[in-house]
Amino acid sequence: MKKSIPTLLSCLLLTFICSCGSDDNGIQTTPDDDTIMMMDDDGMDTTTGIVPCENGMAGDFPCNGFDLLGRVTLAELSANSANDIWGWTDPDTGNEYALVGLNNGTAFVDVSGDEPLYLGKLPTATNPSTWRDVKVYDNYAFIVSEAAGHGMQVFDLTRLRGLTEAQNFTADAVYTGIGNAHNIVINEEMGFAYPVGTARNDAFNGGAHFVDIQNPLSPTGVGGYGTNGYTHDAQVITYNGPDMDYTGNEIFIGSNENEIAIANITDKNAPTEISTISYSNLGYTHQGWFTEDHRFFILGDELDEQDFGFNSRTLIFDMQDLDNPVLHFEYTGPTQAIDHNGYVLGDEYYLANYTAGMRVLDISDIANENMTETGFFDTFPSNDSASFNGVWSVYPYFESGKILINDSNTGLFVVRRAQ
Repeated sequence: MKKSIPTLLSCLLLTFICSCGSDDNGIQTTPDDDTIMMMDDDGMDTTTGIVPCENGMAGDFPCNGFDLLGRVTLAELSANSANDIWGWTDPDTGNEYALVGLNNGTAFVDVSGDEPLYLGKLPTATNPSTWRDVKVYDNYAFIVSEAAGHGMQVFDLTRLRGLTEAQNFTADAVYTGIGNAHNIVINEEMGFAYPVGTARNDAFNGGAHFVDIQNPLSPTGVGGYGTNGYTHDAQVITYNGPDMDYTGNEIFIGSNENEIAIANITDKNAPTEISTISYSNLGYTHQGWFTEDHRFFILGDELDEQDFGFNSRTLIFDMQDLDNPVLHFEYTGPTQAIDHNGYVLGDEYYLANYTAGMRVLDISDIANENMTETGFFDTFPSNDSASFNGVWSVYPYFESGKILINDSNTGLFVVRRAQ
């Protein structure tokens, strides 16, 4: 049950569409960063040490099955808002690091110890922006932003080894074959990065740019795919699913605002469309992720909760035949909160559910149209309304079991399943 705290002004709900609306250049159109509702740091205790989830609460935060290990607030990160989150594990030391997207740069936090340790920030390449995205390949971080002229920053993550105090970082390289980009996708098996959501009037219509990053400090553009227009977010996999026609091929699946677009991008000189998917009650086709067997694709639509008034909806598509994918079923969550970004790990789906926090779903019986919520951690205790506050993204892939949650209003949370 949420605490009774006044909700955000209704005008903010109508005007702030986080990560959706774009102008003709592909740059997202919203009020400036300061319009994102900021929660008063004094209203919540600064967390040090483990706060167990007991009787449905971990300190100030509603929970089910997840303990709070630590926080780093926006004030500590010297930022106004947070966005994307990713992680890196040092292959030499085993230390785990959070790569924290912020309005004014990317922060690096060592989460290996009992308490998170802030190591510093790589400032934005040009201007602040509500949108920033980061992924990792070969111990390098690749960072894009909606800031005009930002390009793709490259940062050597091994520079974080041994640090105990916050630093001011500079990029090791900047790829300028793009300006703004909404997201970046990396297929680590192939050594290619795919910035998406670039300028709508560029050579690929704001679709995917193909960038060879096998030499991380010298990224090279080698083409792109724009047949289906602007791509808001995407996943690229080396396919090993049930459709034998595409085994071993590099498959792009894009969330393209008003449809899902599937393409074979194995040949960078001649990418080909495979199919597109639409669905009913479409608001904004936002982001999705394959199950690990590549049989199902789990999609979040960012605007359907506001546009149609139903609870959080997740759509599951059967991809047994990539040429003819079909809607398998829909999952409806327990709150009205908007679903944002979701990731699969084994038989679990980790969903950044904005005001409802991080929700964890059991997908072991997805083939029989069953998904069940097994836990949550709610970083935004004010309400569960359909607004663009709360959890932007999550990262569940650390071997330690620690999970990163980035709350746009309050900053980084580190949680772990209760022992």
